[in-house]
Amino acid sequence: MSKKIPHRLYLTEDQMPKQWYNLRADMKEQPAPLLNPGTHEPAKVEELYPVFCEKLAQQEMDGTTRYIDIPEEVQDFYKMYRPSPLIRAYNLEKALGTPAKIYYKFEGNNTSGSHKLNSAVAQAYYAKEQGLAGLTTETGAGQWGTALSEACSYYNLPLTVYMVKVSYEQKPFRQSVMRTFDADIIPSPSNTTEVGRMILSKDPATGGSLGCAISEAVEKAVTTPNTRYVLGSVLNQVLLHQSIIGLESKLAMEMLDEYPDIVIGCAGGGSNLGGLIAPFMQDKLSGKANPRIIAVEPASCPSFTRGKYAYDFCDTGKVTPLAKMYTLGSSFMPSANHAGGLRYHGMSPILSKLYHDRYMEAIAVEQTKVFEAAVFFAKQETILPAPESAHAIRGAIDEALRCKETGEAKTILFGLTGTGYFDMTAYNAYLNGTMSDYIPTDADLQKGFDEMPVVKEA
Repeated sequence: MSKKIPHRLYLTEDQMPKQWYNLRADMKEQPAPLLNPGTHEPAKVEELYPVFCEKLAQQEMDGTTRYIDIPEEVQDFYKMYRPSPLIRAYNLEKALGTPAKIYYKFEGNNTSGSHKLNSAVAQAYYAKEQGLAGLTTETGAGQWGTALSEACSYYNLPLTVYMVKVSYEQKPFRQSVMRTFDADIIPSPSNTTEVGRMILSKDPATGGSLGCAISEAVEKAVTTPNTRYVLGSVLNQVLLHQSIIGLESKLAMEMLDEYPDIVIGCAGGGSNLGGLIAPFMQDKLSGKANPRIIAVEPASCPSFTRGKYAYDFCDTGKVTPLAKMYTLGSSFMPSANHAGGLRYHGMSPILSKLYHDRYMEAIAVEQTKVFEAAVFFAKQETILPAPESAHAIRGAIDEALRCKETGEAKTILFGLTGTGYFDMTAYNAYLNGTMSDYIPTDADLQKGFDEMPVVKEA
């Protein structure tokens, strides 16, 4: 008789990883380098110092160090909410009638309600170590802003958060949590920066975008003494910090004598997805195993599935370095009816390279189907998922139903990035039948493509 696998498996504190894993060290080909926006030459690490903390800039450029020690102070902070549980979704499996085994890594058991705290505390730690006087950032749905507010409060660092205006208006209680941790929150675009005023002059009614908010946060950082900018996704350094998700997941599955056939994560900028898949992608790159890796993105912001793989600005104001990534163009504005995060115009350069080289897959799903999956999951597993997480749930359910059709008992792992308790406006829209789907037309996307920079590559 087979051993009963527990519903939840928690690693002990002693089993928690002591190092982050740098996926770039095992990639067959490195992602294309960041380019200086003025010269289009590869950016040097010291050129990033005016914007980023020095050690974070060094991590951003490091493509060779496979494992990087997690500072002891950060490990101690992690122990307040990590290791996070790996959960077997027995009730979901039963409700679907699938032979598949479904596991999810739950990152919502902290006040930020998401995985974002894993990188927030690391970035705040390095800022404090450098002796900085404050930080700036952007946030879309609010999880990153909340997480960084917590981390900065812990290290007594002032924080200014530029929050995408449509989310700022939809989620007043996210603002309340950030203010609890002393953050200053500004709806973006705003009249507090030159780039914000420029964007508003073109479209006074705009609901904003992450690209807009990034531009404002960077401008605020470089014009304020002893202040730096930090980002919650996309960047190499963020995927590095988030690798703790995948490292814990792999260790827990090994303890259960399990290994995933399919690994699924939601995709916006790439932080959760990159962190979850990192050690499994390592196995795939080395030939040790061959899991299917699936990114699930919103049909309203389809960077992977309909974007171009090209150099682009990381922000709407076009002040950041150029990154080669799957992008919809830095001027792309997601529809105002788009619920939750995952509204960034581009995708992590690491993940973009892996997708381009066909080590992973991507699908885009409409938000009504996402919320259908979210409600179904909540009824079975008693966790109300964030809309972002529900993209991965949709993907996992669909794969489990395929197993039902074929009779294959595959093992599925997905990332449950956080909880949806601040997303009730969106849930109400779905439950009331007023939520609608928006899929940009080719003409809509072409507007963003037309404004992308022309870069001659060697």
